[in-house]
Amino acid sequence: MLADLEELVVCESFSSDLDAVARSADVVAAQGARHLGAEPERLVVNGVTHLRWTFGTPRVLLLGHHDTVWPMGSLDTHPWSVSDGIARGPGIFDMKAGLVQMFHALASLPSLEGVCVLVTGDEEVGSDTSRALIEETAQRCVATFVLEASADGGALKTARKGTSAYELVVHGKAAHSGLEPDKGINAATEAAHLVLALDTLAEEVNIGAPRDWRTTVVPTVVGAGTTTNTVPAEARVWVDVRVPTLTAQERVDVAMRALKTTVAGAGLVVRGGPNRPPLEEASSAELFTRAGLLAQRLGLGQLSAAAVGGASDGNFTAGLGCPTLDGLGAVGGGAHADHEHVVVAEMALRAQLLAALVQEVAR
Repeated sequence: MLADLEELVVCESFSSDLDAVARSADVVAAQGARHLGAEPERLVVNGVTHLRWTFGTPRVLLLGHHDTVWPMGSLDTHPWSVSDGIARGPGIFDMKAGLVQMFHALASLPSLEGVCVLVTGDEEVGSDTSRALIEETAQRCVATFVLEASADGGALKTARKGTSAYELVVHGKAAHSGLEPDKGINAATEAAHLVLALDTLAEEVNIGAPRDWRTTVVPTVVGAGTTTNTVPAEARVWVDVRVPTLTAQERVDVAMRALKTTVAGAGLVVRGGPNRPPLEEASSAELFTRAGLLAQRLGLGQLSAAAVGGASDGNFTAGLGCPTLDGLGAVGGGAHADHEHVVVAEMALRAQLLAALVQEVAR
């Protein structure tokens, strides 16, 4: 497993470098073919390379991605290493170790009948080219297992917030800021009012919501103006929204589109909207219970569950109504960070659990 993990980690696969993603797909395809005894379909959509293996009539979807957030050359500063039972390297936790565990789990099964494996190449940048593939595949299945990394302490991810992304474009009117500022319409001032209005919007959506599982509405990037002596004619506010339920996602969308301007004469255009639906606990409850019973039977101890704010491609499958269990990949930590790492001893144990889950559900 470590040799396979090194093979994937040392092939860098920054999402924005499509040539690198294609090279990574070649490595993942070869490794998968060795373990599964079959070549994958190579699905290239707008230059992004995805891989899919299908065995018979699909019942169980195993979902992962091979792209990473790490820019090319990151191996120079974050080299592959294994020391004291900890493996390190760019993308190792999110989520190349999950792919290795998946291949080894499937290789241990007497039959792959009913199994479909989909490894995408653009999860880290929003899954724009792979979403249709994910949804089309999941619609034919009774369960989806997502090989994203586990939560803290190895917890499986039984709920994920959904995501929405908005761009608020404010249109004002330029004027000389020293000679006749009163003849301008200051888009920056209006943007400031909108940023404050977003706090009120979040408070209203969260009325009655649990304190530890609330909707967040966060302005992330704000820009306005062209020169230091000109009233800004345009401003933009980008907003990241995370929602625990589909109802909350719909409420936020309605509220965002109902935003009003405060500065006289200013115009507002709201772009964007929901991206990933939430993975609600109801979607994972039965599968988590089944995984817990199997873990006990295998002597792996008691499983724990976590609800997390980050989204994955499992949000898409859950949104379709396909029961989905996430976080079945690596145990470790530091996703996207300098201390990204994997606990080596857990890899085989997680592969055992996945193999048992796939065999039971496919049967």
